[in-house]
Amino acid sequence: MTNSRQLAFLALRDIHKLGVFTDIALDQVLQNATLNRADRALLTDLVYGTTRHTRTLDALINQLGKKKAHQQPPDLRFILHLGLYQLRYLQRIPPSAAVNTSVELAKANQLKGLAGVVNGVLRQYTRLKSNPQLDDPLQLPSQPIQRLGILYSFPDWMIELWLNQLGIEETEALCQWFNQPPTLDLRINPLKASIDTVETAMQAAGIQVQRLPHLPQALRFQGSTGSIQTLPGFNEGWWTIQDSSAQLVSHLLNPQPHDVIIDACAAPGGKTTHLAELMRDRGTIWACDQAASRLKKVKANTQRLQLQSIQICPGDSRNFPQFTQTADAVLLDAPCSGLGTLHRRPDIRWRCTPTRVQELSVLQSELLTQTTTWVKPGGVLVYATCTLHPQENEAVIQAFLERHPHWRIDAPPPTLTAFSTPQGWLKVLPYQHQMDGFFMVRLKHLGD
Repeated sequence: MTNSRQLAFLALRDIHKLGVFTDIALDQVLQNATLNRADRALLTDLVYGTTRHTRTLDALINQLGKKKAHQQPPDLRFILHLGLYQLRYLQRIPPSAAVNTSVELAKANQLKGLAGVVNGVLRQYTRLKSNPQLDDPLQLPSQPIQRLGILYSFPDWMIELWLNQLGIEETEALCQWFNQPPTLDLRINPLKASIDTVETAMQAAGIQVQRLPHLPQALRFQGSTGSIQTLPGFNEGWWTIQDSSAQLVSHLLNPQPHDVIIDACAAPGGKTTHLAELMRDRGTIWACDQAASRLKKVKANTQRLQLQSIQICPGDSRNFPQFTQTADAVLLDAPCSGLGTLHRRPDIRWRCTPTRVQELSVLQSELLTQTTTWVKPGGVLVYATCTLHPQENEAVIQAFLERHPHWRIDAPPPTLTAFSTPQGWLKVLPYQHQMDGFFMVRLKHLGD
């Protein structure tokens, strides 16, 4: 049994039992599988969707099963998740197919004696859902944090964080955004192709793309793309995959030809290569990263895009005294909780904790304090994260500015004012801007 549902079951088992990241678990089960495009799409939807909606699906098991979700045998719980996910979220799949394939899944995975449990729970859900007197089989508490947490499948602490920041309506909008499948954007390489050239080539290949406001190099794919490596212009270095909000970061830094730039946390190289393109590949960019293995991706991206200005520098960016006051500009795309990318990386919502956020904020402060010493007087540093947590963003910057009077926030260019705040930093809110959540700020060294 090697169909989409069986492969999804195997991937979920790796995610929950072994702690494998969602994208890696999916890649692993696809390695030896031969699926057509429709089955591959269903597999991806099942793995990402059930991971996103784990809390909601557990709540349904708690209501419908004789045992609570956490008391169920793990493999049975994953099969119930797959069945309930199809019944609740995939309208294109007939309920009978969702029930019957889940029962077969139990039988095929040494759970024949529990196939009746699967059948009973799923059929009870379909009966409740088809009852016109019931709005929703999911029974929700009235308390807002728990209600939204169960309805949209997030931990209570995240919901509470967003409610305090945004209020209830915008929190719901954010939750809904994070539960959608992610968009896929590309960034054209203007040294090799124009946006018109790439757009025309994609359309000729039957791939639909659209341009995005405020981003002169961005195109967003519409619908399925198939294998990225086979798309027009990939091998020629015409473009690279990069989310649109990540593209904003390099525009905020605004590097100039012949500058010396240091990218403190460069891997896998999306922003590094963008900086080189904006500098017309003239100058020097030091691409630093603690993970030497991930720097291989920077090198590979640099070679495919045919860029010459990037130098690889492995090591911890807290320990590079040789860079003191050598850079015209520094990019610190800091390690973060990733809470702006929960639609793209669904397991983060279950992995991240307030303790982890606290640990990251300490690391971020250390990196910022060190990397600002690399900047020449009059130079700039851009601090960026793909999270929406104030402890990793505003609090880090405010504490730094209080301790360093020779630094101030530099106003963003007029092209980015759509994202700017009264304080001078940029915030990308996914439900408003239709892209990953991001925080970024441009800091200027006034001299000693």
